[in-house]
Amino acid sequence: MIRTDVIVIGAGLLGCFTARNLMRYPLDVLVLEQEADVCRGISKANTGIIYPGYDQKPGSEKGKLCVQANEAFDRLCQELDVPFVRPGSLMVGYGPQADRRIRRKFDDGAAGGVKGLRLLCGAEAEEMEPALGHGVTSALYAPGTGTLDPWELCIAAYENARANGAAFRFHSRVERIRRLADGFEVETEDETYRAAVVINAAGLSSDRVRELVEQPRLRLYPTAADYVVLDRGVSGAPRHIVFHEGEDGKGLTLVPTIDGNLLLGPTTRDQSEEEQTAMDMRVDADGLAWLAALCRQVAPGLDLSAQIRTFGSMRPNPFYVTEKDGVILREEKSLKDFKLLEEDGLFSLIGIKTPGLTFSNELGKLVAKKAAERTGRTALRADFDPVRTGIVRARDLSEEDWAARIMQNPAYGDVICACMTVTRAEIEQAIRRGAADYEGVRRRTGIGMGRCQGSRCRRRVLDILGGKPRD
Repeated sequence: MIRTDVIVIGAGLLGCFTARNLMRYPLDVLVLEQEADVCRGISKANTGIIYPGYDQKPGSEKGKLCVQANEAFDRLCQELDVPFVRPGSLMVGYGPQADRRIRRKFDDGAAGGVKGLRLLCGAEAEEMEPALGHGVTSALYAPGTGTLDPWELCIAAYENARANGAAFRFHSRVERIRRLADGFEVETEDETYRAAVVINAAGLSSDRVRELVEQPRLRLYPTAADYVVLDRGVSGAPRHIVFHEGEDGKGLTLVPTIDGNLLLGPTTRDQSEEEQTAMDMRVDADGLAWLAALCRQVAPGLDLSAQIRTFGSMRPNPFYVTEKDGVILREEKSLKDFKLLEEDGLFSLIGIKTPGLTFSNELGKLVAKKAAERTGRTALRADFDPVRTGIVRARDLSEEDWAARIMQNPAYGDVICACMTVTRAEIEQAIRRGAADYEGVRRRTGIGMGRCQGSRCRRRVLDILGGKPRD
């Protein structure tokens, strides 16, 4: 039996940021994750956009958190040494219905405190973003929209939480939770834990975890999405993040990523039965064709032949449910705002979807504060250190600085991945920081993310993981 103050279930973005913020208080914190590493669930596949907040209802908890988080994001990424840029965004409309929705978003954003919003006519939008095709009828410009690598942000939050004392247990699927007079007993396949507070941040499993101890109230009914990644330097790419607002409301998103690729997506489709249990999501050919057709309208000069990867993801759509004659029935409308369920020390974060990446740290602060109040330990630690230093990447160095690094550590001269300029030194650092498999190294270094998608470097990474001598 292992005793701790707070157990966090799930090591995605919300779980890792909740753990990081819990360490601001004098608490013993344990994170249980069923996978082999952090960021292996819904946190790993999204557009990486930091939203300004105009898509949210003014005055809603989600809207307030989103605006607050967006304004604080530069400082957060500075603390965690995570690359972050604000290319700004253009939401472009093609027709009267889209124009009305764009106007409404402008009004909602202004009412919600989003800074710098501008309504543009079609000609102004096309002048601002030359990659756009003709025919834009209106646009909403938001200079505060940003982008980053969601994997790197999650890993940074994990490393900072761990450096401040949080403990992580991987391969630890929660099987049972029992309510006690003074807290909870949590069982995995291998161990039993006791804690005063349990925070359920289990992503797509959050409804299942909650129902281990509470009656069904909300359930997730995921939908699937498809994405396309184009090569770095692709011709016809936009400089801004572009949101296409179609007449039917279904549109395309174009994201110039932090690494120079262009991300297209997402589609929205019902999830197949196979996908509900699969680790790797398939992509849908019809969805990819739909993305290509929209690209030809929105950014006609874009070279779609530069595709290097496609991937699928899931979105955790929450619905209220009722029970009738032993059967759980889904209500008609999905929950638009996020839901934080509190039940005597059990906090459940259910259905945290877009813009969950944007406000993951702010929501983590909120939940951590509530947990600290629950334990009675609300005094802030004087020794909490919010700063984390990332892996020094050869591709970000000048020739002079790279040469100096090689003098200090010759492994910086051994380039393993030519596409992304990843060295053996970076791979070794990733392993020391917790990468236990190829996927963990890939997420920490970017290896295998270039044009060849790891076909040349994967074997060498596996050899390094296995302790084999270099070639």
